[in-house]
Formats: sequence, C-alpha cells, structure tokens
Amino acid sequence: MNNAIVKTDFSFPGQNSKYEGKVRDVYQVDDLLIMVVSDRISAFDVILPVGIPYKGQVLNQIAEKFLKATSDIVPNWMLACPDPNVTVGHFLEPFKVEMVIRGYLTGHAWRHYKAGNRDLCGVELPEGMKEHQRFPSPIITPTTKETEGHDEDISKEEIVTSGLVSREDYELLENYTYELFQRGTDMAAEKGLILVDTKYEFGKKDGEIYLIDEIHTPDSSRYFYAEGYEERLSAGETQKQLSKEFVREWLIENGFQGQEGKQVPDMTEELVESVSERYIELYEKITGENFVKADTSNVNGRIEKNLQAFLESV
Repeated sequence: MNNAIVKTDFSFPGQNSKYEGKVRDVYQVDDLLIMVVSDRISAFDVILPVGIPYKGQVLNQIAEKFLKATSDIVPNWMLACPDPNVTVGHFLEPFKVEMVIRGYLTGHAWRHYKAGNRDLCGVELPEGMKEHQRFPSPIITPTTKETEGHDEDISKEEIVTSGLVSREDYELLENYTYELFQRGTDMAAEKGLILVDTKYEFGKKDGEIYLIDEIHTPDSSRYFYAEGYEERLSAGETQKQLSKEFVREWLIENGFQGQEGKQVPDMTEELVESVSERYIELYEKITGENFVKADTSNVNGRIEKNLQAFLESV
C-alpha cells in the first residue's frame, strides 16, 4: 500500500542547488524556490524510517490554503502549487529562528513545566497550571533553526544580542506571529477546533519580511477538538487532538525520544495507515473539504512532469 514519497532526485534547467530537509526537498532554480513536500515524517528531530502516504499532499494543500488566507497580514513566499505535493515561490534568505507560539500548556511546554521549570525562552510561566490549560494570553517561545540535530529553545534577548535577528526585525516577527496565530485560531474555531500551538518561519528579500515554509499544518501545529475540551481539562483527561503529537506519544510509549544510539520502534503497516488516516482527517476537519487523493502510481514521475510544465510556462 505504501507508495509514499521518501526521496526525490530531480534535475531542472537552471537548477542551482538542492537541499534535503527533514520533510521537504528544496530545489533552487534561478530565483525560484521549489519545495517538494515528501511523505517523510520526523519526530524528536529524527526522520522515521517509513513514509506516510498522502502526508505530503495534506501538508502542502493545507499550507497553500492558509498562506492565501493570511497574505493580508504579511506577504508570503508562495507563487504557485503546480502539483499536490509542490509549492513554488520566491527564493529568500531565511531568519535562523523559528517563531513558536503557544496558547496552551501542552507538549514540550508541559514537559518543561512538569519538571519544575517556570521560565521558558525568557517567558515566565504562571504557577498552578494544569496540562492543556490555556495561557492567560499566547506566549512566544522561539527556537534556533538548525540544519542538523535538535532545534534549541532561545529567548528574545539571546536572539537579539547574538545578532541572529536585529531588534527591529524581531519585533516585527513578534507582531506578525501574534496576528497569524489569531487568524489561525479564528479559522480553527469556525471548524470546531482549537489551534493550540504552532510555529512560523520568516525570510527577507529586498529589505522586506516574508512568511515562508508551511503554516498551520499538523506538522507545524497542534489542534484540539473544541467540543469537550473543558470537560476533559476538568477531569484531567487527555485532550482529543489532531496533530503529530500522537506520533511522539507512540514513540515515547515505545521507549524512544530521539536519544543518540536508540533504535526507532518498528512501524507496522497498521500504524502507518492509521497515521495517514489521521493526517487526512485533519485536512478534512480544518478545511471543511473532502480530501482528494492524488495519483500515486508513479508519484515522482507525476511531480517531475508537472514541475517541468510549470517551469516552461514561466
């Protein structure tokens, strides 16, 4: 069943470079950036050994929808999506930080809090909070953006004093992050979901800041179902969620958290299929549209053909 895209190796006229990220294969062709969203899946900054069918299509098409829906807040890099798994856009110089914003005490923030810490990236956390509880107002907890290995928590002051981002630019990034999160929160609420936390990445071209990469996808974001949230919180129960966190939880249950030298647990066909179904479920829930599976009989051939036709047309 698994016709997942785990690797691409294209060569286009005018191609300058290729970069393989955890999930995306990024090609620079002249002044264009071609982002092929694969079906690879990563957790704890480790790429898992098996691809998840349709995951890349889900991520790419959700990101396309939200990039269009937020272009009035901040310009973004996207120009076109010539294939279900591909976005083509402006080539930009990325900022070397990821703007993580959290509305709720969940995931990494909860694990940090549970260990007794009350400072996260320079943000003071209130005493007496419960897992999955909403913060009084969203907090920004940035990380470094590493090409290899683990991204690291970092504070605003550390970012500015180290010269990663100027103070003027960082304050713009903060403002954009709050506005984008509010838009995402409102759009999720319309579909009965809570946007719990997410991350945004930005780049710069000709002195102007652009939103880059994906936004509001299950790889970059966590969603709860709004119905029953308060009841589950009061009862101390796990929230019903749509995100990649369930993959992290499965790994933790099986003794893996990205430790050096540790083996990733065996990913059965049943697990892979269930993860694929969860990604499709999120697509349909967050967009309100039926997911139409792209033809995967020769997926790399399909992508190459669609990209070549697009590049010939520009």
